[in-house]
Amino acid sequence: MANTYSQITIHGIFAVKYRENLLVKPWREEVHKYISGILKKTGCMPLAVNGWLDHVHTVFAMPLTICIADIMETVKTNSSKWVNEQGFVDGKFRWQSGYAAFSMSKSHRDNAIRYVMNQEEHHKKVTFREEYEKLLDLHEVEWDSRYVFEYYDLP
Repeated sequence: MANTYSQITIHGIFAVKYRENLLVKPWREEVHKYISGILKKTGCMPLAVNGWLDHVHTVFAMPLTICIADIMETVKTNSSKWVNEQGFVDGKFRWQSGYAAFSMSKSHRDNAIRYVMNQEEHHKKVTFREEYEKLLDLHEVEWDSRYVFEYYDLP
């Protein structure tokens, strides 16, 4: 569209079904790369994709031509299908329903990218539950503990 301009950056988070610790090395990085490719195909610009054993963070710039719900559905559907085709896990790999998506200004991108790319180190100190609830509160999202991800802390 002529004379239409935007700068929309999203921090998206989604988790493995039943919060199983299935995203293990060495193929975890392959999943992140595949998710980056899916984002590109939807017209987004992936800035960071990383996560930990049971969840993934994405930071991406998105166009005005697609909504966040469609992007997240496409990413989750296509990546779970791909993980299953690769045979990375015994049984069927699935993402948990739902996701979080937080908007941010361009001035916060670098910090968000560093945060996402430092997930392994971050989760040596902070559980996913602590992280997720803090992000919900930080972004002033009203939430109900009955409807957020199931939490299972690492031993």
